Amino acid sequence: MSADGTWSIGELAERAGTTVKTVRFYSELGLLPETSRSAGGHRRYGPGALDRLLLIRSLRGLDLPVAEVGRVLDREDAMDDALEDAVAGKLRELGSRMAELRWREAALRLVRDCPAEERADRLRLIGALDSPPSTAPVARFLRRVLPPRLPSRLVASITDAAVPAPPDDPTPGQVLAFARLHALAADAAGTVSVCRPVASVPDGTCRPAVLYDGLTEAFALAAPDVRAGRAPSGGEALDCFVAAHAGMRGARDTPEFRRRLSRYLDDVAHPRVDRFWRLTAEAAATPEPTFGALDDWLRAALARQVTDPAI
Repeated sequence: MSADGTWSIGELAERAGTTVKTVRFYSELGLLPETSRSAGGHRRYGPGALDRLLLIRSLRGLDLPVAEVGRVLDREDAMDDALEDAVAGKLRELGSRMAELRWREAALRLVRDCPAEERADRLRLIGALDSPPSTAPVARFLRRVLPPRLPSRLVASITDAAVPAPPDDPTPGQVLAFARLHALAADAAGTVSVCRPVASVPDGTCRPAVLYDGLTEAFALAAPDVRAGRAPSGGEALDCFVAAHAGMRGARDTPEFRRRLSRYLDDVAHPRVDRFWRLTAEAAATPEPTFGALDDWLRAALARQVTDPAI
């Protein structure tokens, strides 16, 4: 240190354990202002420059971009807040990158461990999948299957509940399920008529919003039984399920209506939608039953009841 209390660029680099090139780089970016210049035009730095340089190196060691380091240093009056924001942003970025790497790892394991005759098909499937995958194509498929003119609040709540979120740490099986879901969604989706009349109910009578509001309630009531693995049976959930179908059609819930409804529901089984629900169950990161599983349980409960009303 010279008599005026300043360091040369070399002295500062030595005390910080770095190189002159690094100190010059940060100086030229404006992150490390010089105190003065020597008679020969060389940079001189005050004692505070060492602490600032060490802080810069620590921030860069956290892989913060230079621009972010500059914002932290510029907010001396609120440096803790600025640093917290910068670190939080970096953690989000790293979380996204780690999720992407975990999806790629699971996809590689899927290809590595599958039978040779399935490898080409699995490569084709996962080649069309982002890492992690977007849920937008799956949501669009579901919206195409739902009845037209359904209130937007119902569409949003059904989509939110039915479309599985990609797990942060997927298994190879979940990668395959998401890939198959995307392939299913990419094909033109057939429509399912939820408004066909049941036996003597007049044509033209159809209120799908009534149906889906009622189904949402019926599914919530049935969920504990499905989660516990109980056999399909009568009760409040089934009554709510039948009432939803009757309300949609403006019909009364009678034993005859239940018999006709059970036959109708068997007739309208839709392979693409059934496959959708199977895949969402495989892709989901939680053990919660899907709407498809809940609907199957309630249909089975209805079929058992019309066969044996004592159930």
